[in-house]
Amino acid sequence: MEIDWAALGSVFGVSLVVTVALVALFTLGITGLSRRERAAARGESAGLAVTGAYACFAACVAAVAYGIYLIMA
Repeated sequence: MEIDWAALGSVFGVSLVVTVALVALFTLGITGLSRRERAAARGESAGLAVTGAYACFAACVAAVAYGIYLIMA
């Protein structure tokens, strides 16, 4: 049995980058929702922050669904 170390390193690198990107997207979504809470406390509108938060969460769901698709295929 021979291990292809370059391929293993490539898989590790891609999974690390994708994990960091998903965490960053989720964090941006949480930040957008917290801005909505702050704006509601001040009596202001935060439609753009909420839209951005939902877009971040949708991107997270899409990335996870694509990952599951890749595993199943």
